[in-house]
Amino acid sequence: MSDKTMSAEDAVGRLESGMTLGIGGWGSRRKPMALVRALLRTEITDLTVVSYGGPDVGLLAAAGRIRKLVTAFATLDSIPLEPHYRAARERGALELVEVDEAMFMWGLHAAANRLSFMPVRAGLGSDVMRVNPALRTVTSPYEDAETFVAMPALRLDAALVHMNRADRLGNGRYLGPDPYFDDLFCEAAEAAYVSCEQLVENIGTAEPAKEAAPQTLLLKRSSVTGVVETPNGAHFTSCAPDHGRDEAFQKLYATTPYEEFAERFLGGDEQDYQRAVQDWRGERKEQSP
Repeated sequence: MSDKTMSAEDAVGRLESGMTLGIGGWGSRRKPMALVRALLRTEITDLTVVSYGGPDVGLLAAAGRIRKLVTAFATLDSIPLEPHYRAARERGALELVEVDEAMFMWGLHAAANRLSFMPVRAGLGSDVMRVNPALRTVTSPYEDAETFVAMPALRLDAALVHMNRADRLGNGRYLGPDPYFDDLFCEAAEAAYVSCEQLVENIGTAEPAKEAAPQTLLLKRSSVTGVVETPNGAHFTSCAPDHGRDEAFQKLYATTPYEEFAERFLGGDEQDYQRAVQDWRGERKEQSP
C-alpha cells in the first residue's frame, strides 16, 4: 500500500485547464480552501466546476477560472448569496447549470456507480426543467409507470475535498456534524485529492477518531489519489470541531473587491496566506476600542 501524501502544489499540478472539477463541502462549511488557493496560483482556467457552492466558487469565478458551473446554490451560509459568484453571474462571466440539491446528489451517485443517469422525483413540476431544457424524463418500466427526471451523471475529472483527519494511504475521517457528500465526489472522480487538518498514522485509533462513530470514517483509500496535510486549510470556512467559520474574515472577503483581496491575501503560498490572516487579526484587534 502506497504513501499518497503530497503538497498542495503537487495536487493542483496534476490538474489541467478544461477539466471538470468537483469541490466538496457545503456552502461555507469544510471547503478545501488551501487547495483552491493553490489552484488560484496556477494558470489553470476554463474549468467546469461542480460544487455545492461557497467561497470556492466565489474565488474561482472572480478570478475568471470557471467556464461552466454546475450547482444547487452558491452561499456563504451566514451571507445568503455568495457575492463574488453573484457579480460573475450578473456580468455573464460563466455558464450556469442550476439543479435541485437532491438532483445534484443523484448526479454524483450516478457517476460514482458508473451509470449514465439516475431517476429522481426532485425537479418535477418546478422551473428546474424550464431552465435546463436539456434534461429528460424517463418512465418506469413497471406497473406504476411513474415519470421521473433522468438526472445525468456528474462525472468528474478530479475532485478536491477536505477532511478533519486522513492517513497516508488516503483514508479520511470527518469529525463534524455532516459528511457533505465528500465520499461521492471522490467516487465520481477519475482522481481525488484530499486535504486534511491533521495527518495521522492510524486513522482508526488516533485521537479523537477512536471516540467517533464508525460511519465518520468516510473516505476509502481506493477512491483517493493524493493526501495533503493543511492545518487550518478550510479557513475561512468551518471545519468543526477543529475550528468554526471565521465570520469576521468572511465578512471582509464578502465586502472587499476581489483584486484587493487577492493582492493582500493570495499573492504568496499557503503559509503567506495564514500569516496575512494573522496580521489582519492583529490590526483589527489594535483598532478595536
